[in-house]
Amino acid sequence: MGNISYFCIVKRFKYNLRWCWVLIFMLLTTALKGQDRNALPKVNTDSIKISLLTCGPGSEVYSLYGHTAIRFQDPQRGQDLAINYGMFSFRQKFFILRFIFGLTDYEMGIIPFQDFLQEYKDEHRWVIEQDLNLTGEEKLNIARAIDENYIPENRVYRYNYFYDNCTTRARDLLIHHVNGRVDFHQGTDATTSYREMTHQWNREHLWARFGNDILLGVKADSKTSFAQQQFLPDSLRKAFAKATITENGKIKPFVDSTFYLIRPQEITNTEGFPLSPRECSLILLAFTVIITCCEIRKKCRFWIYDLVLFASAGIAGVILTAMIFSQHPTVSLNLQILALNPFPLLLIYPIWKRLKDGQGYWFINVWILLIFLFFVGNLFQEYAEGMNFVACSLLLRCLTATPKGRNILKLNRNKHE
Repeated sequence: MGNISYFCIVKRFKYNLRWCWVLIFMLLTTALKGQDRNALPKVNTDSIKISLLTCGPGSEVYSLYGHTAIRFQDPQRGQDLAINYGMFSFRQKFFILRFIFGLTDYEMGIIPFQDFLQEYKDEHRWVIEQDLNLTGEEKLNIARAIDENYIPENRVYRYNYFYDNCTTRARDLLIHHVNGRVDFHQGTDATTSYREMTHQWNREHLWARFGNDILLGVKADSKTSFAQQQFLPDSLRKAFAKATITENGKIKPFVDSTFYLIRPQEITNTEGFPLSPRECSLILLAFTVIITCCEIRKKCRFWIYDLVLFASAGIAGVILTAMIFSQHPTVSLNLQILALNPFPLLLIYPIWKRLKDGQGYWFINVWILLIFLFFVGNLFQEYAEGMNFVACSLLLRCLTATPKGRNILKLNRNKHE
């Protein structure tokens, strides 16, 4: 799968087998091509198996949330294929920018199943297979849908991490081609937010989590429906495990059997940076307090520290401002922009000149108000870890940059460092 933040999350393949996919998949659909699509082909479907594949998380940021694919097996024709809606390439022009703004295109791919499985073995990621309890007609309906999806004009789609990804595509293809009604039997209390669900998978990767939470806004904290929660591969797996199919008054389980293809292994988190975002933000706050105390003692202003701090906040603010125009709905309204906004960067020269001369600047007062509103925003949005400490650092430096603050601290206007 993939987090906005930075929040995304799909399978990257190492094999360039596109020409081979077409050849293999033509074998799958040859029996259907010469017949009326509205009539059932006279083929033996007993040996055909269709299953849902759920893959565990990897070490890369985009793979932290796992992956979903479909397995299609027809032993009579010697076919064993993995249908994957998570194909993408970092070589696409402006890939990172397109991903941030929700303009990334992903592609459906079909590869030999053993190649698919081997890559997960190499990455030490678990894989669970759920064989689906389908009739012969339903198997053929799904095969036709795969065929239709793989047409060049249909295989590319606009990816959205929460709403339209490799997992939701696989789910929709399967449940929309079952003759009966699929019931997931969700509990009435099964409500959670997109942010809480992503936290289940990135809790061991604190900086990836921090990046996601910086970009995710208020809407990421809204409660989700049971169907919306199925954007995560393992959530869909658990939903399928309890699902039933009701047809003509008869009820049967959606999943016939479940088993590991690759069992979980103990993997130690080797995330490089030794300090967490919370620890870094506390260090920043402590250093800011020390700087302020030194100013009081020496009766001077360390305006260079303010320049670096305010410029850094402004750069982060530019990123958050850009997210307003993203097509990802969960990032457009982000209250963290109250503390990290682009104006300190845009006004850096007049702010620097005023601070250097020991004078105040009107935006500092506005920013103080915005930071107070930021703290109120904790009631409506869960901020990235440590952001409240960062806001405290900014607030302290803003307060000491006002004329009243300098008078209270008795800073000498004529002496600056």
